[in-house]
Amino acid sequence: MINIEIDGKRIEVENGCSVIEAARRLGIYIPHFCYHKKLSIAANCRMCLVQVEKAPKPLPACATPVAEGMKVFTASEQAVKAQKGVMEFLLINHPLDCPICDQGGECELQDLAVGYGGSASRYQEEKRVVLSKDIGPLVAAEEMSRCINCTRCVRFGVEIGGAMELGQAFRGEHAEIMSFVSDTVDSELSGNMIDLCPVGALTSKPFRYSARTWELSRRKSVSPHDSLGSNLAVQVKNNRVMRVLPIENEAVNECWLSDRDRFSYEGLNSAGRLTKPMIKQGGKWQEADWKAALEYVANGLRQISSEAGAEFIGSLATPYSTLEELYLLQKLMRGLGSHNVDFRLRQSDFSADGKQAGVPWLGMTVADINQIDRFLIVGSFLRKDHPLLAARVRFAANKGAQVNLVHSADDELMMPVCNKAIIPPGEMVAVLGQVLKALSLIKNLSLDDSVRNVVNAVTPSPVAHAIASSLASGERVAILLGNFAQQHPQASLLQHLAEHIAALSGAKFGFLGEAANSVGGYLAQAVPFSGTELQGMNASAMLASHRKAYVLLNVEAELDTQNPQQALAAMHAADMVVAMSAYKHHAIEYADVLLPIAPFTETSGTFVNAEGRVQSFKGTVRPLGESRPAWKVLRVLGNLLNVPGFDFNDSEEIRDEALRGINLPENLDNSLRGISLQPETMSKRPETRKTAGLQRVSDVPIYATDSIVRRAASLQKTRDAADPVAWMHSTELEKLDLRPGEMVKLIQEGGSVRLPTSVDDGLPCGVVRVVSGHSATAGLAGMFGEIRVERA
Repeated sequence: MINIEIDGKRIEVENGCSVIEAARRLGIYIPHFCYHKKLSIAANCRMCLVQVEKAPKPLPACATPVAEGMKVFTASEQAVKAQKGVMEFLLINHPLDCPICDQGGECELQDLAVGYGGSASRYQEEKRVVLSKDIGPLVAAEEMSRCINCTRCVRFGVEIGGAMELGQAFRGEHAEIMSFVSDTVDSELSGNMIDLCPVGALTSKPFRYSARTWELSRRKSVSPHDSLGSNLAVQVKNNRVMRVLPIENEAVNECWLSDRDRFSYEGLNSAGRLTKPMIKQGGKWQEADWKAALEYVANGLRQISSEAGAEFIGSLATPYSTLEELYLLQKLMRGLGSHNVDFRLRQSDFSADGKQAGVPWLGMTVADINQIDRFLIVGSFLRKDHPLLAARVRFAANKGAQVNLVHSADDELMMPVCNKAIIPPGEMVAVLGQVLKALSLIKNLSLDDSVRNVVNAVTPSPVAHAIASSLASGERVAILLGNFAQQHPQASLLQHLAEHIAALSGAKFGFLGEAANSVGGYLAQAVPFSGTELQGMNASAMLASHRKAYVLLNVEAELDTQNPQQALAAMHAADMVVAMSAYKHHAIEYADVLLPIAPFTETSGTFVNAEGRVQSFKGTVRPLGESRPAWKVLRVLGNLLNVPGFDFNDSEEIRDEALRGINLPENLDNSLRGISLQPETMSKRPETRKTAGLQRVSDVPIYATDSIVRRAASLQKTRDAADPVAWMHSTELEKLDLRPGEMVKLIQEGGSVRLPTSVDDGLPCGVVRVVSGHSATAGLAGMFGEIRVERA
C-alpha cells in the first residue's frame, strides 16, 4: 500500500492506483471527460490536469500512478489555470447550439464550462464542421461537430462490447469518430455509447427531440427481458414512458444496459395496446366493462369445472410475468382443483419435474462471473440471450479466463474461446459424456453410479479432452447451461452430466435462465408439481392433450411456446380461452375473452433474477385506458370463484406470502435426484439424409423474446431483427443443390414455411437453423426435431 496526500487529505491506496481514482475515494472531484472507471485510460482530453509536488508541469490525474509520499493539488492556481486552458481549447471548435442540443441539461461539457470556461472566446476563425453519420436506428450521430474526441465510445466498443465498431480516423483538427466503411453499429450494447458520450455527439435516435431532461420524472424499475434483472431509471412525461436509462448496481448490471432493456419502452406505447375488456359473442368481438368480463370468465370456468372436471382447465404464463401474477395464477387454478399450471412454455423436456432438489438458478452471484477463470458454457446464444452476462464473461476472458463452449451454432461471442464443440443437437449429450469421461481420467476420480456404466464405454474426442483439461486446470470454474440447453429435448440429461462435470472439477454449476422470473416462477409454484409430487400437466402436455379451457397470462401462443402449431391447435379446440394480455394479438382468432392487463411499467411487482436476488418495483405510469394490473384481475377472479385466500390489498402482501419460509439463495439448488443414464442416450442421432431430413437448431432472436420487445419499433429496424432465413452449412446447400438466397420450403411435423437460404459455415453439418418466436416461422412445429428442406 502507498500513502499519498491530495489537497491536504491523506489516504492509503494500493500500488498502481491512479491519482483520479484516489481522489474519488476521498470524495474529491477532478474534472474530466475521457476518463471512465470502467474503461481503459486514454488521457486524451487533458481536462484532469493537476499539480503534483516537484513535477515541472501539470499531470493528467487519470494517467498518473500514485507514488509514496506524493502530494497532489487539484484546485491550486496552477491546476485550475491548466484546466481552464484545456477547456478553452475544447470550446474553440464546439458549436454554440446548446438551446437545440438533445444533451442540454445533462451535458458534462456544459456543466464544466460553467466552472472552467471563459466568458468569451479569443478564437475568431470559423469553427470546423464534421458531417453527420448514419450508424443505425438506435444511436444518432447527427451532430458530430460536437464531438470532443474523448474516444469513450471507441473504447467501450472494444473493451465492453467486444467489437471495434467505431474508431477515430485522421489526425489533428481533422480527427473524427466514424464507423468502418460507413457501416452501422450493431452491438447489442450500443446504447451505452449514448450514456458515455460527454457531449451531444451521440444521442438516442428514438428519444431525439421528444423531451427535455428537466421535464421528465425519474422512477426506479427492473427489466423483465432477461434473467439478469437490470436496474432501470424509467423517465416519464405526461404519463408516458419517454426514455429508459440504467441505474448503477455493481452487483447486477454495473452501469450498463442492453439495447433490449433500453429501447423496448417503445413497445409500451404501441398502437396495438389492448385498453378495454372484450368478449366474443356470436363470433364478433364486443367491448365490455370489467364486471361483465370477469363474471363471464368466472361463470365459464365454473361451468367447465363442474361439467368436465377441474383437470380440464389449464393455465399458461410467460416467465416475464411478475412473481405476484404467477403466484395468484397458480393459487387460482389450485383453488379450482386444477394443478395444470406452467410458465416454462419453451421447454420440451419435463422429465426432471419432481426430481429437482430445489430451484434451478445461476449457482453463484452475478458478480462472481467476473472472477471465474474457467468456463464451460453449454447450449447458449450467449451474446443475444444474455448481453450483460456475456459482457461479464468477456471481461473474465480478457483477463485470461478460458472459455469452453458446447453448442450447435458457432456465433461470434466477441471474446477469446479456448475450445469449442459445435455439434448437432442430437450429439450434445454424447459430447458432454465424453467431457465427463475425460475429466474423470485426468482427475483419476471414479464416477457416480448413475453415469459410470454408460460413460465408461465412451471414448473422448480430442476437443472433449481439451475441454476437460481446461476445466481441470482452473481454480474458479463455472459450468453454465444456456437457454438452448434448457429447451433441449434431453435437457435433464444435459443437466445431469453437467452436474457431474461440475462435481469432478470443483465448479459452480448453474442455469443462465431465460427471463426475469425463470427462478421466480418456481418460487411462485407456477409449476405442476410440488417437491417430488407430480400434481398436474406441464405446458407441453397441456397443449398436446387438449384442455377445454385455457387461462393465458401474457402469452401469445404462436410466438411464446415451444411448438406453435400444437399450441394454436389446442387453443382452437378449447371451449373457452381467456387471454390476459397488454396487447391485441393473434388471440383474437381463438380467444373468447380478452382482458387488458398492465405491462411491468404500469404495475407493481417482483422479479427474482438468476442469482435469486428479489427485486420489487412500483409502477412508473398509470395503466393505459381501462387496463389493470394482472394481480388485481386475478384477485377479483379468485373472489368471484369463491377461492379462499384472495383478500390482498397490495402486491407486497402477495410477494410476502409467496416467499414465506423461503431463504434466498439458500433454498435454490441445481441438483437432480433419481436420474440415471441409459446406453442409448449416449448414441449419436441416426442420419436421415435420404429424405433431406436435418436437425433443427432454433433460437429466439434477441428482439423477439417477449410481447413488449416485439413491438418496439426502433429495435425492429436493427440488423438483429432482420427477416428470418434458413441458415445452413455450405456443404448442406451443395448436397441440396441450392444457392444462397434461393427460396426453400421447410416442412416439420405437417407444418411448413417458405424462407430464403443463407450460408453459415459456423453451423455443423446436418442441421438447419431457423429462428423461433417469429411470425414468419410460426407455421413450423417444435424448436427441435427433424425438419425437411425442399426447393420452393
